[in-house]
Amino acid sequence: MQKEKGFTLLELLVVIVILSLIAALVIPRITGRVDEAKIETTKVQLKELKRALEMYKLDNGMYPTTEQGLKALVEKPKTPPEPKKWKKYLDSVPKDGWGNDFVYISPAEKHPFELKSKGPDGELGTEDDISVWDEN
Repeated sequence: MQKEKGFTLLELLVVIVILSLIAALVIPRITGRVDEAKIETTKVQLKELKRALEMYKLDNGMYPTTEQGLKALVEKPKTPPEPKKWKKYLDSVPKDGWGNDFVYISPAEKHPFELKSKGPDGELGTEDDISVWDEN
């Protein structure tokens, strides 16, 4: 009499349970790192945009207006006030870590301009917004 080779249902269930436990431990750690990476990427992009805006001001004596927006760093604005010594400051306007446009307002209340990301939830005015003026 030959004994059939293979796994029993119980053995398969044990393997599935073990894999599920491993996944339950590993996946949250991986996804947490992804969120952290998106936040750090967004902060770096904000700093680069701020540097480009500072260069724009040095060359032209003013920041782009809210209406001109960050696009003024890529192509010369056609809406007044037109910059006198405009240069191309960026190849393209980046998006934040979640694929959303940055919010740019100039002039702003507390700073010469406001530059921020809406953060992970994609909604402006919530506690997860990331501002270029945050000290983190």
